[in-house]
This record gives sequence, structure tokens and C-alpha cells, in this order.
Amino acid sequence: MNKLHHVLITAALASGAFGATAQTMKPGLWEIDNKMTSSSGEMEKAMAEAQKQLASMPPDQRKMMEDMMAKQGVGMGKGAGSTAVKVCMTKEMVERNEVATQQGDCKHTTSPRTGNTMKFSFVCTKPPSNGEGQVTFVSPEAYAMKMTLNTTANGKPEKMNMDATGKFLSAECGAIKPMAMPKK
Repeated sequence: MNKLHHVLITAALASGAFGATAQTMKPGLWEIDNKMTSSSGEMEKAMAEAQKQLASMPPDQRKMMEDMMAKQGVGMGKGAGSTAVKVCMTKEMVERNEVATQQGDCKHTTSPRTGNTMKFSFVCTKPPSNGEGQVTFVSPEAYAMKMTLNTTANGKPEKMNMDATGKFLSAECGAIKPMAMPKK
């Protein structure tokens, strides 16, 4: 798996991690739709290539790949640079107001909520990246988020912007397991 792919997965999971943190959010299964753009356009090219490769697979191989991604809670979104991620948030995670973490070694900071908005920032060492953003809570079952991610892709600095929306799907998470919590 190439480094850009790791960055894409990290960014997609980060949106899910920050979106469901407020105490007023419902615990359970959430779907986060992400639209990402990069300063170089490389991320969009990589996503378009991945979608093209998936579409050109024989039907049984494509189904196997889609099923494998679905077990991780990840699906290709609509259009280049889009992903859909399913995230399971437990009642305990929501009550502790802790931020679920993406894969990698990351430190997170959240500001206290002001009205229906919360600001956050993060720094990760694996893969090396940092960013900040803002979540606007629409209701206990919906939110919108804007995030900026700074990283390195193919040895060059890369800035990615992400717009995401989260919606509550179900009180039961089914096959989607809760994300690992950061070690204290």
C-alpha cells in the first residue's frame, strides 16, 4: 500500500473520529461522507485510479474487495476524492467525550464547545501529519465538519481540505467495531 493511500485512510478515519465526540451525540453507528481535495491534485488522481481499478475488476473480485472494505466500515464515495466511512461510537466513548483515534500515533486537542461548534487540532507521527478543523453539530443525529490536513505525499508537502457530514444510522453497530481509543 503506498504512502498516499495511508494518508487517505488516516484523513477519512480522522473525520469519523472527530465528528462523533460531543456528549449530545447519540452512541451507535454513524456514516461519515467525506469530500477531500488536495493542493497537488495527486490525491484526487489516486482516488480516481482506485475507483477505476475497482470498476474494472471481474464482478466476483470487485464484490470481495467491496466486502473487505465494508468490514472496515469504508466505502468509495460518489465521485473522485469521496469516501464513506462507518464509525461505531459506544455510549462510554460519547459519555467520556473522548476522541476516537485513527490508525497511527496521534495527539488530539479539542476546544470546549461554543454553542453548536467545536474546534479541534491533531498532530500525528505515523504518518507524519497535522491539521485542524471545526465541527458544527446540527442535531444529536447529524453534524458537518471542515478540516485541513498537512502531510507529505511522495516526498512533497501536501495540504488537503476535507468537508464531511455525519449522520446517525442506528443504535446498533452490527459488524462495525468501535475504534481504538488513544493510550493515555
